[in-house]
Amino acid sequence: MKMRPSEYELYRAIVEAGSLSVAARNLHISNAMVSKRLADLERRLGTQLILRTTHQFSLTPEGRAFYEDVKLILSAIYQAEEKVSGVENIPAGRLRVSAPTSFGRLHVAPYLLGFMEAYPQIELDFDLSDDFIDIRHEGIDIAIRITSEVTAGLDSVRLGDSHRILCAAPSYIKKNGRPESIEELNEHHLLAATGQMPWRMVGPKGVILVSGQSRVRTNSSEIVRELTIVGSGIALRSLWDITNELKMGHLVRVLPDYKGSSNVGVFAVWPKAEIIPAAIKVFTAYLETVLKTSLNHDTQTNIS
Repeated sequence: MKMRPSEYELYRAIVEAGSLSVAARNLHISNAMVSKRLADLERRLGTQLILRTTHQFSLTPEGRAFYEDVKLILSAIYQAEEKVSGVENIPAGRLRVSAPTSFGRLHVAPYLLGFMEAYPQIELDFDLSDDFIDIRHEGIDIAIRITSEVTAGLDSVRLGDSHRILCAAPSYIKKNGRPESIEELNEHHLLAATGQMPWRMVGPKGVILVSGQSRVRTNSSEIVRELTIVGSGIALRSLWDITNELKMGHLVRVLPDYKGSSNVGVFAVWPKAEIIPAAIKVFTAYLETVLKTSLNHDTQTNIS
């Protein structure tokens, strides 16, 4: 028999669902009960936590602050229970995962079935986005980040390297010529998603920053990828993203003496905690296994 959620669990569920009715459905209780218990909580605290009308649902400043505190309180309670019950060793429950769009599609999605079959008690909730996500604020349990530096307050495991090269479509080279020096990039159309420039490159004389403005403004790395393939410009792309296009001749390497900074890697990150939930442990271990093969295959591909 499912236990009745505490008032803190109820409040967190309402906020994260963004709707009383959705929270009621997730908690398997009636809308009227959710509304009554929220009103009781607000009455006890002497403040309104959520502004709610037929067409509006928003947190008051007090409601937002209370939500952040409630998350910490519930996390502490769960950790205390896990310490004495050993539940931390059982991979089960909801696991919210976030990953960059291209990487998630190419290098995670194809392997999710194997993970779900191995851990049927884990309820996987997967989000793909090229936006930077505050995983604490969004309630993400574990995220895949492609970065040179992990954000403070997060634990991490490096899953692999992200080797990046300059590339363009043969049609672009035919129309605009091939740059012969890093300085000549200023005369070409460059493509990058918002926040990805300047490019930090390593060449014969060491590190160099390539500044410029993308020909197209977009927050999507996949848009940049597709624009590069159809001949819109030169881009700095990870080998894990374009290996097949290089093999098939849809893209060619530009300025082969230069490559992206080698300190950029693929990381699994999660909020620091005294006890790492079992679901995070097994998902990270699974990613390490599958990515070791797929990323190494791309890295070792002979690129001319």
